[in-house]
Amino acid sequence: MNLSGVILDPHEIESRSFEIIDAEVGPHDYDRRQWPVVRRVIHTTADFDFAAITRFSGGAVEAGIEALRGGARILCDTNMVRAGVNKASLAALGGEIDCHVADPGVAAAARAEGITRSIVATRKGVDEGCRVFLIGNAPTALFELLRLAEAGRVSPALVVGVPVGFVGAEESKEALLASGLPFITCRGRKGGSAIAAAILNALMLLARED
Repeated sequence: MNLSGVILDPHEIESRSFEIIDAEVGPHDYDRRQWPVVRRVIHTTADFDFAAITRFSGGAVEAGIEALRGGARILCDTNMVRAGVNKASLAALGGEIDCHVADPGVAAAARAEGITRSIVATRKGVDEGCRVFLIGNAPTALFELLRLAEAGRVSPALVVGVPVGFVGAEESKEALLASGLPFITCRGRKGGSAIAAAILNALMLLARED
């Protein structure tokens, strides 16, 4: 195979990709802090719908950056989310990321109560003092986090709520939009592990660059 003319340098590939995204999206309503987050999601998915459906609460990016610089403990809803997080960036900021959905004790408690493991895992993360939440797959995790916040059990520094799917995903994100919590989300059915991880990675870059 002849690779002549193919860009092989990873930094140049990323830079060129961002140029293409900027050109194809054109003018938008995101500010200088929000746009790098949205652009990285588009870069991760090659899905330009995210230029229209991504939503931020006021000051969400700044709140996320502050929490990350303070070494906030992070909870994610699946190991797929955790796998996509840049561990070097997280370590440089002094942060930790947990995922309890596969813990044996969580599974046992979920069976005993007849609820999802995601609900029990969210409760465990809250009890352990997590302040940043990445939810890319489980609407029940997002609903439970909102319930705990309403009950005064947790005051999240930031909720990245982007569960994907057909049952409860859109509804949980609409509930997040109305919650008054600091959030980054995307409306509708789209979302997923890669999007949640991409958002955190973008926030960590901003936290380290500023």
